[in-house]
Formats: sequence, C-alpha cells, structure tokens
Amino acid sequence: MSETIIRPEIPSEGFSPKNLTGISDLSDTELIYLLDLAQYYGHLTRYGHDIPQRLATRTQVNLFLENSTRTNVSFELAGKKLGANILVLPVAASSVHKGEALRDTCQTLAAMGADAMIVRNVEHGTSAFVADALDEVSLPCCVINAGEGTQSHPTQALLDAVTMLDSLGRQAKDGLSDITIAICGDVRHSRVAGSNIELLRRLGAHVRCVGPQEFMPEGSNYQHIEQFTDLRQGLADCQFVMGLRIQLERMDDGPAMSAPDFYNTYGLTHETLKYAASGAKVMHPGPMNRGVEIDGRLADDRRHSLVLDQVANGVTTRMAVLDALLTEQD
Repeated sequence: MSETIIRPEIPSEGFSPKNLTGISDLSDTELIYLLDLAQYYGHLTRYGHDIPQRLATRTQVNLFLENSTRTNVSFELAGKKLGANILVLPVAASSVHKGEALRDTCQTLAAMGADAMIVRNVEHGTSAFVADALDEVSLPCCVINAGEGTQSHPTQALLDAVTMLDSLGRQAKDGLSDITIAICGDVRHSRVAGSNIELLRRLGAHVRCVGPQEFMPEGSNYQHIEQFTDLRQGLADCQFVMGLRIQLERMDDGPAMSAPDFYNTYGLTHETLKYAASGAKVMHPGPMNRGVEIDGRLADDRRHSLVLDQVANGVTTRMAVLDALLTEQD
C-alpha cells in the first residue's frame, strides 16, 4: 500500500506574493510554506504518486535573456509536470534580439495570455523591472526570478535549503539553527551565494564564506558573515560545504589565481572534506568545473555528494513555486 502524502496547508494569513523576484518577497510563514510544498512534491515524485495537474489551464513562458541549461530545463519540466502549457523563448529567438524594448516584449507576452514569466538576465533587478512593467498595464502575470546579476537566484537558494533539510531528515519548521554551512569559491560574483546567504540565515544557519580575498563578498548584506581565506579553518565543524565555480563571465578582468593554483589551495576533494564535520556533505549548484573548484570523484560520490539531489530538487522546488504563485492567489 503506497504511503499517504498530505499537501501542506496554506498559511492562515494566506500566500500574498504575486511574484518571486527575491527571497525578501517572502514572509517567514510563506518561506516555510514554500519549502514544505517543495518537500511535498519531492515525496510525490520519489514514491511514484500522480502529480496533480494544478496548472492545466495555465501558460508559462521561460524568457531567458542569458544562457542556461539546468534552470531553464528544470522550470520547463516543473511546469509540464503540473500540466501547464510551456513556451521557451531564448533571447536569440525573441524580438529583444532585434532591438525591441524588454518592457514591450514582456507586455506583449502577457497580453497573449502568459500566466507566469520566468526571467533570467545578466542585469540585477530585471525581474522586478518586468513585474513593474506588467503591473503598470494591469496584466495578471506572475514573474519569477530565474537568476540575475551577481546577487540573486531565489529558486536555487530554495532548492538548496530543501536539499539540506532532506539530508538531515527535517521539515522546514525545524530550521537549520544548529547547522554551519561553508560557501566556497567565487562568492563575490555568485548570485547563488547571495540568495543562499539570505535564505539560510533566515532558517537560523551559521553561514561562512571561504576563498581567496579577491572572491570575498562586499557590502552591508555580508557584514555579519564570517570570511576565511584558509580552507582548513573555513571548513572546520561545517555540516555542509557548497562549492562555487569561478564566474569568469561576470568579471571585468580574469582572476589573479590560476585554475591549478585555485584547485591546489581551495579545491574540494575527499581529503579537504575531512576538514569539515564528520559526515559532512558537499554541494554544488552547477555547472561544475571538475578539477578546479571540486574533484570530479568527490562530486560523483553519493556517500558525500548531494549534487544530484540538488538537481532533482530543482524540479520539485520550482513546481512548488509555480503552484504557490499561480494557484494560491485564486
């Protein structure tokens, strides 16, 4: 007999966000609800239950103004699993490529009947700009940030939190208050790091940044975050270690440290993982540069690596986001 899986109840005050442009769009109760809903869809998938077609009458547009594989595909799969009609519109095939203003493109797509617009761009603030453009003309289309600039990738942070909770056998309400997490590598240029630091701290986790000084983050959002330039010290007592690639496309100049030197000093391997707490797990949002920020043998070792769990949770977490934004407003 299959296990009964109960959908989490919506918060008593409801689910108010019309868009997800950043983690700050969510109240604490809404954040917990989204994480619960992501775990719910994860359980349905793992146990082979039928997925409710909650978006059967909806249309989802993936508007990716920057190249992406994992995020684009996982949003497409998430929408399809929930029954939505999907339109994937890479920038090369859009009128933006011909010089049309982004505002006009988004308003046109929403006027055609898009219910959700998944937006990715190199410039920070793009998703909020699109949301404002649609609100100006009263077009009821939710906007989801699929990664922008060097600061924000909210759905990646949500799926990473779900992955950690699952690994610990916890629910979102249990939080991460006794957990220490090291984010290693090019934190300064990483949108993943920006959203993860914000979200994980809200769950009570102690978050550290580890890497060369040139990759350490700056600004008020990071002033309470411990920073380590020594890998052994930075990983000490950590239950989770997240590797980040060097974000060459977001740098004006190349890094001061060569790839071999970076690997020798900061590379995550079976040996360097021993600096962390016993039983520590390694994570990576991808794409991975094997032999630079992480040894491929460690990334592939399911005893220590949660990389593929992150990939799987990417679909189910984005299912939760789409579901909450498109159905809980009705």
